[in-house]
Amino acid sequence: MQRILWQWFQREWQVWRVGALPGLAVIGLVVLLRGVGALQFLELTLLDSFLRSRPAEPMDERILIVGIDDADIRQIGQYPVPDREIVSLLETIQAHQPSVVGLDIFRDYTIPPGQTELAKAFKKSKNWVAIEALSLFTGDRVATPPPATVPTEQVGFVNALVDRDGFLRRSLLSAKDANEDFHFSLTAQLAKRYLEAHGKTLDNGIRDPEAFRFGKTELHRFQANTGGYVGADDGANQILINFRSGQRPFRTISLTDIKNGNFKPEWIRDRIVLVGITSDVQKDLVNSAAIVKDNPGLVPGVEAQAHAVSQIVSAVLDGRSLLNTLSDPWEYLWIVAWGLLGLSLGRMSQSPLRILLGLGATSVVLTGACYLAILGGWWLPVVPAFMAMFLNGAGLTTALFYRYGQNLQMGIAQRQLVINQTFDAIHSGPLQTLSSLLRTVKSQSLAPEALLLELQKLDDEMRSVWESVRQEVLIQDHQMRLGSNVTLDLDAPLHETFAELFYVTLQRDLPYFKTLKIQIPDVEMLDERFLAMPQKQMICRFVEESMCNVGKHAIGATFLRLVCRQEQGENLIQIIDDGQMLDGKALELSAKGLSLGDGSTQNVLRFSARGGTRQAQELAHQLGGSFQRLQNTPTGTICQLKWRAKRR
Repeated sequence: MQRILWQWFQREWQVWRVGALPGLAVIGLVVLLRGVGALQFLELTLLDSFLRSRPAEPMDERILIVGIDDADIRQIGQYPVPDREIVSLLETIQAHQPSVVGLDIFRDYTIPPGQTELAKAFKKSKNWVAIEALSLFTGDRVATPPPATVPTEQVGFVNALVDRDGFLRRSLLSAKDANEDFHFSLTAQLAKRYLEAHGKTLDNGIRDPEAFRFGKTELHRFQANTGGYVGADDGANQILINFRSGQRPFRTISLTDIKNGNFKPEWIRDRIVLVGITSDVQKDLVNSAAIVKDNPGLVPGVEAQAHAVSQIVSAVLDGRSLLNTLSDPWEYLWIVAWGLLGLSLGRMSQSPLRILLGLGATSVVLTGACYLAILGGWWLPVVPAFMAMFLNGAGLTTALFYRYGQNLQMGIAQRQLVINQTFDAIHSGPLQTLSSLLRTVKSQSLAPEALLLELQKLDDEMRSVWESVRQEVLIQDHQMRLGSNVTLDLDAPLHETFAELFYVTLQRDLPYFKTLKIQIPDVEMLDERFLAMPQKQMICRFVEESMCNVGKHAIGATFLRLVCRQEQGENLIQIIDDGQMLDGKALELSAKGLSLGDGSTQNVLRFSARGGTRQAQELAHQLGGSFQRLQNTPTGTICQLKWRAKRR
């Protein structure tokens, strides 16, 4: 049992040692591409698609958006909207006791009439939050200050942190300005005030002291290489946005609805109210492919703020998952694992069709697993894992299709070899016996008992040929039949197969095997990476036939050696004996079907250009190598087959 397991391990190690190198190179290439950011765009795009395609969530009733749309602006007849309109809107909302109100409209300068009333209203209503813009990142517009009379604790900045492709996927919570003064974002101000009213105060994180924490919920800070990002700007305190899914994530009403009372008081009471511009003409828009919209990609800034606030409040109060990612080592382990799975498909099956089906199934499993992970709030690497798996699987399939064509050609050559062997077996056995028998009968020199023995011999030879052909037809591709009772497993390394083949062949009842005194199986490991199974069969058949030629025709042979080894990048097989060689005259007579008169005609057959020599030359051609019959000094023959170990 231990020997069988050891042989299995050796075979598997040889296959993986050789075959895994290209696959590991593919995995390494994918890891390298991801490491330099070449896959970032694809990963972010797929993240948006997954988020957008999630089942719709219930509307977040805690947030109300009051949008000033095109109809409102036409009714007012002025833009920017005057301060008096803003004051009237905020006071109407305040009358219904909201928890916190965020004014997502810049008021760095007054828009008369009503500038005095707006300043007084902010001083009186401590749950109102105005906005500003900071100059934080390269490309930011010039900083925009908040209304001059609004206290600092009622201000939040609204810088939109977009990626290189122009899409919003992150939310800023806090930052320091050029003077190193600390500022909260509008998102953080609204979430903090609302959660404090529900007993959840802001604190520093436990795992990350610089992160925000409300109760037990810690908001994971975005890092430069978080998820599919590579070398992103991770300045300030920012988090990924787990956008709320569905066509109507929040209730939205217009300024006119507020004026006309077209709303229910409970929509405002104890809620977070966001007031902003939703006009298509006076654009305050951000790009986001993760939010379901009739106009894909364009989202009012006030709605983007609502998503950022909602994810924090929902995570703290409802346990809704934030968008989490694995650490870098675990992400790369995930990618390598899928790459190895793609590589293992070729080891599980040798059928290109099955590998393609397996590749399709594993692709569905990978995509489905990553989609389900998104539903649970985990962003896993899809693109690099898919590439590593698909390139390995598809590469194996392509190689197998190529190998399938090779196997088909080799299968045809193998069948032709069987036909040639059958012809040679009939020619050198039954036909010669029949010819000798006919000559003897004509000369009437054979006694009836001897005639019966000769006929019995002819019958045995014919049955032997029939049995040999039948076994060749029935035998499986990874096996080889020797005689009638022994089958070689061609899945084993060739040097092991040769050792068994050597001893089994010597058991055959051939005249000059009986004279052998020295029998040496000098076998070492060959490089058989690029050998198809039919080629293995033909090589083993070459060894068997060459040895049988020694047993049949090597007169007085006492020495037989089978050499199998690698020399200077080439595989070498030699069958060496010291039997008597015939001179050129014998060859000439044999070609004419004549005899030397000493019974040595059989010996001549081993040097003819027909039969085994022709088959050996065809095998050498298939392997891209050479076949030679060399003289072994002082007597004997060397049958030599040589081919390069590496594919040309």
